[in-house]
Amino acid sequence: MKTTIRGMALLLLVCSTLAMALDLDGAKSQGLVGEQPNGYLGVVKATPQAVELAADINAKRRAAYDAIAKKNGATLDQVAALAGQKAIEKAAPGAYVRSADGQWVKK
Repeated sequence: MKTTIRGMALLLLVCSTLAMALDLDGAKSQGLVGEQPNGYLGVVKATPQAVELAADINAKRRAAYDAIAKKNGATLDQVAALAGQKAIEKAAPGAYVRSADGQWVKK
């Protein structure tokens, strides 16, 4: 089951990233947003565009995480945490990620 959840979470992350690829990639490369261990996009520098982008992506991620959790008998938090771990692992060098102590760091 864990492998299935991982695969689905990764697929979800890729799909949600591709859906907003240009805007999300640009926001990440500008240091406006970053990935967090909880599976959601965080705002590093609060601009109106960054806040709106993060809210939009996070709403889509939450809905997808919920569907994956229900399908696999897992909790929303389990799926989100796994997706967060994968997103941080796959973050590009120079992208911001939130560390375990809550600080934004460049990968």
